[in-house]
Amino acid sequence: MKILVTGGAGFIGSAVVRELINNSNHEVMNVDKLTYAGNLDSLGSVSEDSRYQFSQTDICDEAAVAKIFETFSPDIVMHLAAESHVDRSIDGPGEFIQTNVIGTFNLLQAARKHYESLDDSKKSTFRFHHISTDEVYGDLEGTTDLFTEKTPYAPSSPYSASKASSDHLVRAWNRTFGLPVVITNCSNNYGPFHFPEKLIPLVILNALEEKALPVYGDGKQIRDWLYVEDHARALIKVATEGAVGETYNIGGFNEKENIQVVQTICGILDEVRPRANGKYSDLIEFVKDRPGHDLRYAIDASKIERDLGWRPEETFETGIRKTIEWYLSNETWWKRVQDGSYSRERLGLS
Repeated sequence: MKILVTGGAGFIGSAVVRELINNSNHEVMNVDKLTYAGNLDSLGSVSEDSRYQFSQTDICDEAAVAKIFETFSPDIVMHLAAESHVDRSIDGPGEFIQTNVIGTFNLLQAARKHYESLDDSKKSTFRFHHISTDEVYGDLEGTTDLFTEKTPYAPSSPYSASKASSDHLVRAWNRTFGLPVVITNCSNNYGPFHFPEKLIPLVILNALEEKALPVYGDGKQIRDWLYVEDHARALIKVATEGAVGETYNIGGFNEKENIQVVQTICGILDEVRPRANGKYSDLIEFVKDRPGHDLRYAIDASKIERDLGWRPEETFETGIRKTIEWYLSNETWWKRVQDGSYSRERLGLS
């Protein structure tokens, strides 16, 4: 099949592209604007494969998006392109509305036109898979409650509100125009090739550089952690086997307080790369909490396990160790991100 992946140079998108090229026979078109978080270095292992193509395209460019559908003629669309960092959405929400809402609208319009041009056999297998987040549900007050596919939306940040908006658009295009869609809402991802602004890579790299390890508030915020390669496998299963109109929550079955995550990273680093003086936990620094910070996210992923037979292969303990080992072994990748050399190349400045 021909699969169009938007945001395929991002953290989760690149994991999906690598999984498709390495473990399937599908042809992949990667469409990515290459913003600060898009990194083609993350696709070096598959970039020369004959089944892989790349187009540097902004999904907010309606004409460019339409052209890609005309030339590539996808069988499946996996839409991951999004602005996704909560702190950035608080500082500049407009960009999130443009990419996450207007960009999704453009893709839906192009997909609808493309779908209506297909013959019946192609229509029967076409899917528009929209990848979203558990943050659209808001937060959970109880210690045992879980987000299900029926949980009402209650977004707390400009980021989650923009993703909730795009989820609603996707469902409307299914109900009003008959576009065959599936939606997934995932918990917090972590793993290789993660942009260093997010908690886990930030803590790993700050620790290696003997910098403070910032923890918001008291660090008691709870997240369900999902290893990115497990997520990629789940997304491909939903895109190829999911039922039209259905939503699937994808979680890691790994609820941890933020402070526990940081302490776990410190403990592993103490073991594999000890500090000359003291423990890595000595670098932990509690900082002012961010506005509207949700307390707890937790996913009920029983539906995707029951209906599609997916369950994560990694526990948090195995996944976080693999992640730390990857950062220790791939200093060139993250240093090119940190020092801006990758960005300068992307912009043609070096």
